[in-house]
Amino acid sequence: MQSPHQILGPSRRSLLLGAGATALTAAAATTSASTAAASTASTASAGAAGSSAATAAGVVPADVAVPAPDTLPLTGGPDFPIGLFWPPHPFASTAERFAEIKSAGFDFVISGNYAGDGNIFQYQLGLARDAGLKMLISDDIQIRNMSRWFSISDTTTDFLSVTPAEASELFTRARNAYGPYSSLAGFNFYDEPGAGWFATLAKALSISRELAPQLLPYINLLPSDDATYYRNFVDVVKPSLISFDRYPLLSEGREDANYFHNWAIVRDAALHGDIPSWVFIQTLAYNNHREPTAAELLWQVNISLAYGAKGIQYFTYWTPEAARGEGFGPALITVDGQRTSRYYAARQINTTWLHQVGRELKPLVSETVEHAGETPLPNGASGFTPTNLVSGVTGNAVVIGTFRSRDTTSTDRWLLVSNRSHSARAKAVVALNDQTVGSVAVFQPAHQRYVPQRVGPIQISLAPGAATLLKLTTK
Repeated sequence: MQSPHQILGPSRRSLLLGAGATALTAAAATTSASTAAASTASTASAGAAGSSAATAAGVVPADVAVPAPDTLPLTGGPDFPIGLFWPPHPFASTAERFAEIKSAGFDFVISGNYAGDGNIFQYQLGLARDAGLKMLISDDIQIRNMSRWFSISDTTTDFLSVTPAEASELFTRARNAYGPYSSLAGFNFYDEPGAGWFATLAKALSISRELAPQLLPYINLLPSDDATYYRNFVDVVKPSLISFDRYPLLSEGREDANYFHNWAIVRDAALHGDIPSWVFIQTLAYNNHREPTAAELLWQVNISLAYGAKGIQYFTYWTPEAARGEGFGPALITVDGQRTSRYYAARQINTTWLHQVGRELKPLVSETVEHAGETPLPNGASGFTPTNLVSGVTGNAVVIGTFRSRDTTSTDRWLLVSNRSHSARAKAVVALNDQTVGSVAVFQPAHQRYVPQRVGPIQISLAPGAATLLKLTTK
């Protein structure tokens, strides 16, 4: 019997390529065409004209330059990116609601919550622009058709695929529809892909970089204890960042036993690819997971920073409704639009700590992450080992991330000392080697400056989930 995909193949292709972004009115199309022409001219002037011709001919160019993360929205610049998923739904998307997001210290929004129409995306992009936010667009039909619902293949008899030329056409439509908005940071190409999808995602990102090198191509990965999954993602897809979600706060006060292991292998993959690592933190209860306290929100943030995170994302902001069937409890904003205590906790974390300390850590390279005073060690965690700068750590359990400058001639080091506990205060002593440490200073986020301390044993007292940042210079 003939496959229904073969029977429907030609009409499927016609319908697929006929499905333009609904927001492309004639006026918008004119504006977008000018934008696209300018972008193409800029790309050509950079020496990519041959590559553009290859894309137009239906061949995914293999030599498209991968922009450095520090040249892209969110991953670039000095500010630490703080984002959210599941924003206000279309009926609640107002200037007041987007201002509410901004006032809570968020920098960008990943679209969702039933926003799937081009007109809605344009409307939300306008709200984001006016509020001073960036947006990553999810669920646009053009992007989904080129990167999620269909693979990209030169084999035209494969009716579950689009050709590179068709994929380029789809991406161009999305770029032209939303590109005129300064709030557009990029597109969410796929949420939680399996490894079998990496080859198509590599082609999709190559097309994106050829046609819109100024946009951030975003993909969020599954939680996994398989290091090969993340390493292959970096090697095959060549992403601009590595993002994942794993929610460690389980019901009945338990922790996910492999949370640190997952973070360790993501950190390794990010260092391997020399790209930023981003993570989602849990804001709500759902199946087999508990509702976080304010200290547990802070704990997730600081453990992630210690493991080298260069971006924090909240899952979720608006509460998903009960009909989704996963037992979601209230997030930062309830289903009916009321602020919860976690909204105020996140606002406090974002505006008084995360933006400030994140700005210090963003340009640095994660050198080590170690657990001190914890026996037995969690799966995947490394115990503290003395160095020529830090001779010992005593007291309650802490997680210490050590960072260095990208300038390899610098011998300065930064230590983020994070409370291992999200429920109890920690007191620890970091013993410094006064033969090698020339000075030590403690970061004060309120004043965004380092306060010098006497070189010697540093007494540290941390509230549940809290952390402190030390800067060491050498003699």
